[in-house]
Amino acid sequence: MIGLIIVGAIVLVLVVVVILMYNGLVRLRNRIDNAWSQIDVQLKRRYDLIPNLVESVKGYAAHEKSTFEAVTQARANALNAQGPAEQAQAENVLSGALKSLFAVAEAYPDLKANQNFLNLQEELTSTEDRIAYSRQFYNDSVLSYNNKIQTFPRTVIAGMFNFEKREYFEGDPEATGPVKVEF
Repeated sequence: MIGLIIVGAIVLVLVVVVILMYNGLVRLRNRIDNAWSQIDVQLKRRYDLIPNLVESVKGYAAHEKSTFEAVTQARANALNAQGPAEQAQAENVLSGALKSLFAVAEAYPDLKANQNFLNLQEELTSTEDRIAYSRQFYNDSVLSYNNKIQTFPRTVIAGMFNFEKREYFEGDPEATGPVKVEF
């Protein structure tokens, strides 16, 4: 009788441990999904600002058509990107296009003094900071999750319930920093 109680207690403890590990992995996976949603919100905010910014600059620099087209195309590609790797690549191209747009804007002193342009510039700077923070939070969450599913004994639970490794949202390693919007 005592042997059955001990075996039952061991089985109960193992079941509780498996449940706790599973729930922990679910919480981490949900944190990653939430973090990705936060990045998505900030990127959409950025995409909404870009057409207004382009229109502000267009009025002053109508002959810079190729720059405007590059920004518009990069924005469209970023909107259609799927997954962290593709999204990161599209964002890197968009950041480069925005740098070109701001280089054009520097040549127009009246534009740099335009209040609408200055407001858009400030909004974009704020959004870039939010994107950077959201990206860092997402990558930290992915790190925690990937570490959990790859270490024993959680790797057994992760394998049983199909918890898969997640991708990081990586920026361009050759980029020198965020889009600069100061004149």
